[in-house]
This record gives sequence, structure tokens and C-alpha cells, in this order.
Amino acid sequence: MRKQIISRERVKDAHLPQDLDPIIKQIYASRGVKLNEELDNSAATLHSFKLLKDIEKASNVLARALKSQSKILIVGDFDADGATSTATLMCGLQMFGFSHVDYLVPNRFDFGYGLSPALAQEVVKIAPDLLITVDNGISCIAGVDIVKSAGIKVIVTDHHLPGTELPKADAIVNPNQVDCEFPSSALAGVGVAFYLLLALRSELRNKNWFELNNQTPPNIASLLDLVALGTVADVVPLDANNRTLVHQGLARIKNGVTRPGIEALIEVSNRNQARLSASDFGFSLAPRLNAAGRLDDMSLGIACLLSPDINNARRLAGELDALNVERREIEQSMQVEAQAVLDRLCQKDEQVPDAVCLFQNDWHQGVIGILAGRLKEKYHRPTIIFACGDDNSLEGPEIKGSCRSISGLHIRDLLESISTANPGLIIKFGGHAMAAGLSIKQADFDKFEQAFVKAVNDKLTDDLRQSIILTDGELPDGYFTLDFAQYLKQAGPWGQEFPEPIFEHVFEIVQQRIVGEKHLKLILKHQTGFLIDGIAFNVDIKQWPNTKIQNLKCAFVLDINEFRGKFTLQLLIRELVAQ
Repeated sequence: MRKQIISRERVKDAHLPQDLDPIIKQIYASRGVKLNEELDNSAATLHSFKLLKDIEKASNVLARALKSQSKILIVGDFDADGATSTATLMCGLQMFGFSHVDYLVPNRFDFGYGLSPALAQEVVKIAPDLLITVDNGISCIAGVDIVKSAGIKVIVTDHHLPGTELPKADAIVNPNQVDCEFPSSALAGVGVAFYLLLALRSELRNKNWFELNNQTPPNIASLLDLVALGTVADVVPLDANNRTLVHQGLARIKNGVTRPGIEALIEVSNRNQARLSASDFGFSLAPRLNAAGRLDDMSLGIACLLSPDINNARRLAGELDALNVERREIEQSMQVEAQAVLDRLCQKDEQVPDAVCLFQNDWHQGVIGILAGRLKEKYHRPTIIFACGDDNSLEGPEIKGSCRSISGLHIRDLLESISTANPGLIIKFGGHAMAAGLSIKQADFDKFEQAFVKAVNDKLTDDLRQSIILTDGELPDGYFTLDFAQYLKQAGPWGQEFPEPIFEHVFEIVQQRIVGEKHLKLILKHQTGFLIDGIAFNVDIKQWPNTKIQNLKCAFVLDINEFRGKFTLQLLIRELVAQ
């Protein structure tokens, strides 16, 4: 679906520093920056861990565990946030002197998400003294009960939205809990794990632990490379606190202060470590890390992050890269099949359906989330893709769905309303505003599809149906420079709900050709006469190149292209409209 290019309305920006470039000042103001302090990405501006509900209770449990050298097991999740959360806590606890720390990550095909009852039984067999969940646990009521009944203490750290019932853990640290006073509910799972370590260090300082044991307090900031990667990978909103976490982690990496696993992921992704940006986390490193959890076992990704040896890390990163190639091939095949179904639906109704809900029994469970995201982006419609699950019961086989939504339609709340109106239809669900997961009986797919379509129809307005791309307006002539492009990059980090600046302009097309099978390479002419390169990724090759089109309205990011050590200005074109 073609996006409508709309310029943001100008907002008041006089409250921001006068020495800021006027373009940057307006960009910040339009993204909701109210205070100068929000532009300060120093570590000192991070919110205090003391504001997290139950954080002191959790750090007390950990302090006692350290004193007794308890056996600790970390249960993570199988995505990049879960992997970085697990690695953060593994490294962090060992820095404090914990001697018996291990991790367990569920294989999505055998255990599903989080501390499921089946995984809880495995935990009981391992018999740790203390279980800590990272990036999961808030909805794992039965799993926590099983572990607790075996006499194992439990700390839940999570960031997902809690339900009406909470697990009976010894402590729960989650910024989205009711009555939690932490100012940022946008922390990723890895951010919560990081804050738990800050609280533990403070607790031990108060007990004079480090002096009594002749130990130097650990430098928790050394874990910020992991925190930055996981935060961007999980696509949580980059509010001021998260921007600081990402900025600090990026700065360490760019200065060469990072662990071998991240260095190896940067290398295999063909990124320049000294010029790394937040978008490189999201589009290059995270997909390779996530590929392990999608197709195999996230233990491979965690092993890469934990590797102390660069050569071993490179070997593991190579395996992750190979899995990512395989993932892309599977995704492409599924996308072709899904597209055929949607083409038939569009021909039948002569328009894009308000909701997309598809199931095919040979689709890969680990790739349905990516496919849902691709279709949501293409059609600008809430999308759920189902694949066969591994849970079967007397009532028949289950299927698992991955949901992606559009701005203005909260997908988790929508699933909750469907579940309330249709008791028993949804076996389990969870997630956020823009992404969620669920399980239903395969026999109930048609009934669920009808309920989903109806629920979306009731919520979707004409405004929500229209896909738009907001720009920061026209870029003045003198700003098409390498210096300003670099200035924009340094003004971030940019990401979810703090989007990278996008500008708009009408150019004359000088040259157009397809590169890499589906990308449109352009040479464009500005009305003042200068030429500039542009590239639009994943265009419809049935429409492009088109020599009949002479002028083009572009929504673009001002970017820097690096090739063989040479830097040139180029436009990353997000939307193009013939004029």
C-alpha cells in the first residue's frame, strides 16, 4: 500500500537550547522533547533503580544467595532481548563473585515461550537454589508455582504487561507492574536485568560486602553494549532513559570496548564498528542473533555473546549468519505463498481486507513473526500469521500465531477483548501494543479469524486505514552535506517512537536502474542543479524502473554511503511518488 507523505506540523521549540541547529531543534521538539535534560545522554541521567517496585526485595534475595554461594539458574527467552538479558545477568552475577550460575532457554519448538509448566519441570530436575527469569515470567503463573512448590526461590524480571494475576514469586521486578513508580515503562527485558545488577551492587555496598571481602565493586557499565543491543532489538520505545542506555552502549562499542561476541556479530554483518548506529543493531546484528531462536536454539546466540575468545565468537557468529540466510530463504517462500492468498482475497473484495489472518500447516513457526511484520508493512493492516504448534491434546492440535499491528490499534488489548467475548477460544496470549503472540486450537481457526476480523472492523477508522509517512518537511538547500548527515546521526540514537529524521523533496530523475534484484538505484537532480544518489529498497520491480516518470517526490533519510573507504552522500528513500 502506497504511503501518503505528510509533513509534521511545526511545534514550539523555543524551550530547547538556542545553540542547537534550528532543523535539529524542530526535530527534537516534534518528537516530544520537553526538557533540555532529555538531550543529555550521560549515564548520570539514568532513572534510579530505587524507583522499581520490589527491586530491593530482589537484591536482598540475591545478596543472601551470594553469601551462601547458592546455585542460580537464569531462564531467558528465545529472542534477542532474551539472549542479551541472559548474557547480561550471567556476566553480571559472575562479576560479583557468584560461582554457580547457569542458564536455560526454552527451545520454542519443544517448550514454547517463557517458564511454561513443561520447562518448570526441567528446572526442578536441575534443582537450583534460586531461579531468575529474564524477559519473561510475568504471565507464567503455573510455571512459577511448580518451581516454588519444589522449594526453589524465584525472582521474576520482565517488562511485558502483567495480567490480572501475578506469579507467586519471591520478588517481581517489572516497570509495568501496578504501583511501580519507575518513570519509564519502556525498559526492555535487558534493561530490567541491568537495573537489578545496579540494585545488587548498592545493596552489597550498604552491607560493606566489598570491603569485608577485599573485592572491587564491579563495573556494571561494562554491560551496556549488551543492554544497547537488546533494547534496540526488542523495538521498545526509545524514551529518554532508553536513549541514554543505547547511547552509552553504542559509545563503548564504537570506542572498541565491547565483548568478542558483539565484535564478531559486527564483522559478520559487514558493519563498521567505529561508525555503528542504533539501526545497525536492529537491521544487522539482531536478525542474526534472532535466527538462532527462530530456527534452532537461542543457546547458540547466548554462547556467542558470552564467548571470551574472538576466534570462537567468530565461529559462532558464522553459524548465526548461516542460520539467518536459511531464515531468509524460508521467509521468502512463505511470503510468496501468503501473497498468493492475499491476492485472491484482494481480487474477490477489490480492496485490501481490514485484517489479515492466515494459517498454513507447513509454515515455519520460527518465521511467522517476520512474515506478519512484512505483510503488516506492505498492507498497513493488523496481521496474524499462524503455524502448527507442538502442543497436542485430546481436543486436537494447537496452532501458534504471531501478531503485528498498526499504530492506533493495541493488539494485546484486542486479543484480550476477543478472549473475553469468546471464552476458551484463545488458549493463551501475551504481548504489547504493536506485537503479540497467541495459541488456539487448529479446529478453531475459522472461528478465531471471524472474531479477529470483527474486532478489527469495530476499531479501525478511515484515518487508521490510511498508511502515512511523516516527514520533517523540506530540507533547505544548504543542508545536503556530509557534515549535516553526520550531525543527524550523532543527534540520535533514533528508533521506536523517536524516529530518524525523514525529509521530503521533489527531484528530477537523471538515472534509474535495479540493483540486487529488487532495489531501485537512482541519480536525482535537485532544482539548484546538484546531483545526488538515492536508493529505494524492495521496490515493486513490475513498476520500476519507469522511464515515463521524470519527477519524483521522495520521503528520504539523509545518509552516508561508505565504499572502499570513500564516503558519499546518498538518500535512503522510504517512499517515492511519481509527479
